[in-house]
Amino acid sequence: MSHNSFGHLFRFTTWGESHGPAIGCVVDGCPPLIPLTEADIQGFMDKRKPGQNRFTTQRREPDEVKILSGVMVDEDGVQKTTGTPISLYVENTDQRSKDYSEIKDRYRPGHADYTYDAKYGIRDYRGGGRSSARETAMRVAAGAVARKIIPNVTIRAALVQMGPHKIDRNNWDWAEVDNNPFFCPDAKMAAFYADYLDGIRKAGSSVGAVIEVVAEGVPAGLGAPLYGKLDQDIASALMSINAVKAVEIGNGFDAASLTGEENADEMRAGNARPLFLSNHAGGILGGISSGEPIVARFAVKPTSSILTTRQSVTRQGDEVDVMTKGRHDPCVGIRAVPVGEAMMACVLADHFLRHRGQVG
Repeated sequence: MSHNSFGHLFRFTTWGESHGPAIGCVVDGCPPLIPLTEADIQGFMDKRKPGQNRFTTQRREPDEVKILSGVMVDEDGVQKTTGTPISLYVENTDQRSKDYSEIKDRYRPGHADYTYDAKYGIRDYRGGGRSSARETAMRVAAGAVARKIIPNVTIRAALVQMGPHKIDRNNWDWAEVDNNPFFCPDAKMAAFYADYLDGIRKAGSSVGAVIEVVAEGVPAGLGAPLYGKLDQDIASALMSINAVKAVEIGNGFDAASLTGEENADEMRAGNARPLFLSNHAGGILGGISSGEPIVARFAVKPTSSILTTRQSVTRQGDEVDVMTKGRHDPCVGIRAVPVGEAMMACVLADHFLRHRGQVG
């Protein structure tokens, strides 16, 4: 029971540690004859890679992905998938393991140090090993492959809240997401976040965030009742991302405050399918996609690595004070935006193949 794989028909397995020589993943179940090059993947890797601005960790990793298997060049000179496992590889080039030597035998509050030790009897204190968000780089690589399976689906994500500060949805502009370092669709709030996070960063602290992921162009019919629900797998995928503590679909928790009349998505006659007058359900009804945009949000906790001294204990049970050194994100939610997109893509690709396998 390795628990390092995700998906059913479209399945990926990640490997590697934060401070090891490399990280990678194996994507299995990708259909053959799909054009795929490293350039198709690299653009998404670049959105997530660290060290791009002062608001993320200053660890410098180029995150240049290499395809080791599962593709070949056809007679027309086009590199395509072969239907066999696709192995993807990224070197780690900027590890500083010495930054973690002082906490080798100390459990950092908020981290998985104690729970890893309790489960395995050993832990990689150098950046957290497998519990590090470094692993999410390979999820983004797998997500890039998944997007090739569902080319008519548009998947976008945005940061909609940092700390207690929410965006103004009246100012939502998808084009603005690529114009600021926060992937924020509200230009006014993006400017506010810059000053706000500067203060958090200079204080050596951290703050959480909420990310919204929207998938448009998803056909009706993906997912299955009960144990194969589409929203069930989306929630599982997003919850599996490091530091995520909550996931909601559509209205989510706000649905609990609505009446049945307010929450129901009314319908009128459309051309190819019913025309929904609202999308409170977030594009999923009874675990099956309705054809409306799929909307999910996930909450990311504040980065646990902060410069403020906190109380803890050692592996031997001695009480100590811990201050985490090293290079860390003051808001890890920022770089979770492309990761959320990738996990949505992987779920939709998996369900597309499952749907095709069941109903043709």
